[in-house]
Amino acid sequence: MKIKNAKIYTEDKTFEEGEILIKDGVFAEKASEDEVVDADGCYAIPGLIDLHFHGCVGYDICDGTPEALAKIAAYEASIGVTGIAPATMTLPVEELEQILSVAAAYRRETEGRVLGADLIGINMEGPFISKSKKGAQDARNIIPYRAEVCRRFLAASEGLVKFIGIAPEDNPEFVRLIEEMKDSVNISLAHTNADYDTAMAAFAAGANHAVHLYNAMPPFTHRAPGVVGAVADSPHVYAELICDGIHIHPSVVRATFRMLGEDRIVLISDSMRATGMPDGEYTLGGLEVTVKGRRATLVSDGALAGSATNLMDCMRTVVKEMQIPLETAVACATMNPAKSLGVFDTRGSIRVGKKADVVLLDEELNLRAVIKDGKRIR
Repeated sequence: MKIKNAKIYTEDKTFEEGEILIKDGVFAEKASEDEVVDADGCYAIPGLIDLHFHGCVGYDICDGTPEALAKIAAYEASIGVTGIAPATMTLPVEELEQILSVAAAYRRETEGRVLGADLIGINMEGPFISKSKKGAQDARNIIPYRAEVCRRFLAASEGLVKFIGIAPEDNPEFVRLIEEMKDSVNISLAHTNADYDTAMAAFAAGANHAVHLYNAMPPFTHRAPGVVGAVADSPHVYAELICDGIHIHPSVVRATFRMLGEDRIVLISDSMRATGMPDGEYTLGGLEVTVKGRRATLVSDGALAGSATNLMDCMRTVVKEMQIPLETAVACATMNPAKSLGVFDTRGSIRVGKKADVVLLDEELNLRAVIKDGKRIR
């Protein structure tokens, strides 16, 4: 395949006019011209990677079925998200193990086949979180952070779990436990009430990720900077941002880019099963949720319950409503999540030898084509 007349996104975060050559499902230096796609001046960007979302089109990863994973993967690929790492909710340990086992089997059976977005990881948002910052998580299933339970999750998922979230303040041995597990899985701070010193100790011990920065954590203030301040002072930490226009004010998004820089911000959707569906009543982690427009809230107390916006729309929002440059937004939805997941050697940018996942967007960022593994799927 050859894609011609494209504005190609580079690893230098610029657009260059040219053509993209694809052979045997990867970007190549030479390729036959049996299929030529005229980009007609469109932006050609890598397939997006969403490393934190729960579901879409009526399905959730915690449904624990191959059908749910297949429907989720198909929808995500259709809107230009070609790599996914869905997030689990706070559920009983045995139920989570079953969900992870199903996901591992699904990946084995679909790997290398163009059936939808690739399942490249799982992001465990619970169950090791704080009850005081539980958000839309079910408090009945919250447990203390324990290394042996982490190992059970890794075993059940056959290594598919890439992130495990914790609230460090709820376990006095968190430093030792992070040091014990950090070489096996990325440790995130998630749904935590940790103060600055505790968060800094966790990051110094090896935690390297912050789940949906600003949400489900202490506020960032001038005398109590909390987790946000600790992230700012820890250059090795990646930070997720939900940029649906609901969870974080545009001014705060812009300020966060200035504070952290563009190289360690990861755009996420945090989308739930209502994404791609009409307004109405849905569930998230067994809790009832009302969705109206882009806003999803718990029926019980009105707390925000994830989003109803996919990652491609979040990226558009970042550019069009939050005034973040397109070149920066693309990096935060492609290269940065690939690096955070440890898969940048095979995906996340348009470079010879990498998986040929390409999205074509016109000047208004409307989707014109999706090419996955060198095959046009939209």
